[in-house]
Amino acid sequence: GLTTNLHLALVAFYRPTASRHKIVIEKGAFPSDRYVAKSQARFHGFKAEDSVVELAPREGEETLRTEDIVAFLEKDGQSVAVLMLSGVQYYTGQLFNMKILSEAAHKHGCYAGFDLAHAVGNVRLALHDWNVDFACWCSYKYLNSGPGAVAGIFIHERHANNSELPRFGGWWGNDPNTRFQMADDFVPLPGAASFQLSNPPVLQTVCLLASLEVFAMTSMEKLHKKSLLLTGYMELLLGKVLGPALQIITPSDVSQRGCQLSLQFKVPAKPINHELSRRGVITDFREPNVIRVAPVPLYNTFRDVHTFVTLLKDVSL
Repeated sequence: GLTTNLHLALVAFYRPTASRHKIVIEKGAFPSDRYVAKSQARFHGFKAEDSVVELAPREGEETLRTEDIVAFLEKDGQSVAVLMLSGVQYYTGQLFNMKILSEAAHKHGCYAGFDLAHAVGNVRLALHDWNVDFACWCSYKYLNSGPGAVAGIFIHERHANNSELPRFGGWWGNDPNTRFQMADDFVPLPGAASFQLSNPPVLQTVCLLASLEVFAMTSMEKLHKKSLLLTGYMELLLGKVLGPALQIITPSDVSQRGCQLSLQFKVPAKPINHELSRRGVITDFREPNVIRVAPVPLYNTFRDVHTFVTLLKDVSL
């Protein structure tokens, strides 16, 4: 799904040369993103330690500053082939400013791509307007389609309709008007559809369709407004009820986050997460010591938030 799509996108957008071969990711990116970047560099004959740059937050900070990413591109952009960051960082919950970062990448001749695994269905996206070159995502998180469901890919139309763009050809990406002529040459479909290789699995696609029908009953604008209130309410209660017992490492600036809050504890968090699960609360523990909590506006309520904070107090203090 997602990892496959990242590789397929990089076939088109990672065309390294001796002087421009770096892939820039954030330090602490999801492991599969690191695997993709490093294996792509090695596949093209470069050393991963030379070609994959992991941008780290400033000392004492948990998240990357947009201005620091832009400053890096100002300084070293001529050696960068692709800027490939998360849309929402899986561990910290930071929402990156994809518009500004795409502009900064293009200014220096780099492509800009994003892993939207934790962004799609969570935050408002305008990939075309932001001039993002490519983006990939899975659909089993905020799109609710279940493990193994079909993944997605976005290719900006300025690239997607370019039949000369390098890509791996497959049966499902070929123009259906010529598909059954059994010709020798691959005739790509217009748009991102040309990146498809095989037919999508029917049952997993039906699961996604059912979820998208629920999304169609509302709008991302309405969900975003509720998300701001839900997550803000949780942040307020956590500060009042647990105070110094934990640190929220997700940015407090609402323009830099979706619904996720990442809670870093001063005591071991894994047993806390286990006890929450035993009491019927679904949260997510991530090494080394963070519990990710996401009051999802599509189905969570303010009562859910209050119940969670009350239970968290019981099991952690």
